Amino acid sequence: MKTLSFTVGLLLLLAASYCTAMPHGVNEIAPVRCCFKFYTGGMRQAEIINIIKTHSSCREKGFVVSTATGREICVSLNLKWAQRAFNQQQADEV
Repeated sequence: MKTLSFTVGLLLLLAASYCTAMPHGVNEIAPVRCCFKFYTGGMRQAEIINIIKTHSSCREKGFVVSTATGREICVSLNLKWAQRAFNQQQADEV
């Protein structure tokens, strides 16, 4: 019985270590958001409600854009319109 409990515990520990969306600490305020597919088109500034960078622990870096229609879209850090929108939002917050 002890061997079975040890094996199940070990399997749970291994499974948890492979999860990519686990929080990094108890004091995390927001969940970690990572992008796996990226939108390559353009978007007008008026459609963007919020834009944030993905968490530093994410494999693929990008922006998460919240739109006026309630969708969240991942876009590359290299897109000029996304960089302008992010920089504008940062300037507005100061």
